[in-house]
Amino acid sequence: MELLDPDISYRALQTRDARLDGRLFVGVISTGIYCRPICPARTPKREHCRFFSGSAAAQAAGFRACLRCRPEIAPELPGWRGTSNTVSRALALIADGFLDHEDGTVETLAMRVGMGARQLRRLFDQHLGVAPVAVAQSRRLLFAQQLLHETKLSMSDVALAGGFGSVRRFNHAFRSLYHRAPGEVRRAATAASVPLAATAPVMLQIPYRPPYDWDSMLAYLRARAIEGLEVVEENIYRRSVLHEGMTGTITIEHRPDKRSLKATIDFPSVRALQAMVARIRHQFDVAADIEAIAAHLSKDVTLAPLIAARPGLRAPGCWDGFELAVRAVLGQQVTVAAARRLGGTLVGLWGEPLPHAVDRRLMRTFPTARCLATADLSRLGMPAARRATISALARTAISYPQLFMPGASVEERLTQLRAIPGIGTWTAHYIALRAFREPDAFPATDLGLIRSARRLIGEQTSASHLLERTEAWRPWRAYAAQHLWTADR
Repeated sequence: MELLDPDISYRALQTRDARLDGRLFVGVISTGIYCRPICPARTPKREHCRFFSGSAAAQAAGFRACLRCRPEIAPELPGWRGTSNTVSRALALIADGFLDHEDGTVETLAMRVGMGARQLRRLFDQHLGVAPVAVAQSRRLLFAQQLLHETKLSMSDVALAGGFGSVRRFNHAFRSLYHRAPGEVRRAATAASVPLAATAPVMLQIPYRPPYDWDSMLAYLRARAIEGLEVVEENIYRRSVLHEGMTGTITIEHRPDKRSLKATIDFPSVRALQAMVARIRHQFDVAADIEAIAAHLSKDVTLAPLIAARPGLRAPGCWDGFELAVRAVLGQQVTVAAARRLGGTLVGLWGEPLPHAVDRRLMRTFPTARCLATADLSRLGMPAARRATISALARTAISYPQLFMPGASVEERLTQLRAIPGIGTWTAHYIALRAFREPDAFPATDLGLIRSARRLIGEQTSASHLLERTEAWRPWRAYAAQHLWTADR
């Protein structure tokens, strides 16, 4: 594991440097507690401090989370930072709850990323200093602690939402780490007069590293909001969701004073909470190390003024990979507004009804792959070739459910997508950018990118010239693309 410089880390702790929040955690030997660098507690002596690059490593070393600075709500950095590609893909699977399933073992995780379990454990130890199981356990416990602080969910619901098989297992794991019962943490939060969310819906903070260009994110979502599925108004994004056969809604609101998004999740199963938070994090790109990305891309004289104008611009993801892929096909060779209208027709015809939504504008969910694979798409009123592509895409998603999940390399999945009739290079790279969480994807033949590049670089700029220029932008070409698209509005 790459070791943190203890002198630099201690200076950051002394100054409570918020720039290192999420990158640095400090374990205090004299108390057995680990904190964020912004913790308001008195700075411990240098000889009492041990420094870690992740909360899982601090917990594996025997430290318990601080109840004042709450490491569970520190902004997460993207899994690929400072790790191998294989570890990055494994971390993405763990973040999606892979090891929480009954068949989720380190052996099956290793198979998904294309290696043996022993080799995967060695890579985790080399890059993170902890085992895959320790990362998953840390994730469960930190999420459970957040639920104890921010909601009124019962202990059994917290245990289920945290991915524990039983309350007994949850209590044992919690006591082992925090040396206190979950109920004590709940009572401490209540005594601190923190207003807690009602049992349903559940309201949670989803932190990010500032700056965050919320206006641009909302503009992107507003331009593509499908009637009956999504609503964008003022400072809020709201949509219907379908998960494991159940329906519900999510509402996202920006809280710049908290450096976070406020997520309101109205869903009948608490087991789905972690998965939904993971999807929200992906859709709103909250894990981006935006300062590091901006510093790299600003070296390009063309991009520098764009980044200066919008320093917190994110690369929007998506709620669901299959949904994004269908929307990309709907958008082939038509305007964003036309694709949005087609999406509304598709949702109206084949989406699952949403009978109990508080906002009656949210009427249906997005159709599933199984539904669209057999649907009569001639009712969409679009070219036969694109209808055939949607049908083929749906059949592929059914036969290969892992297509839109983390695990395989992006090259493998791009090849799989291009094998589907009607999915060309542009569509495949666009799906990679939005759905595969690929920070280096760049759909060079996109007309909006070429138009923006010609205005900024020169009239003779072609897709091949632009692609050559982007070599210097790696590994964050997706963010460069987002800046070019935004400048083209």
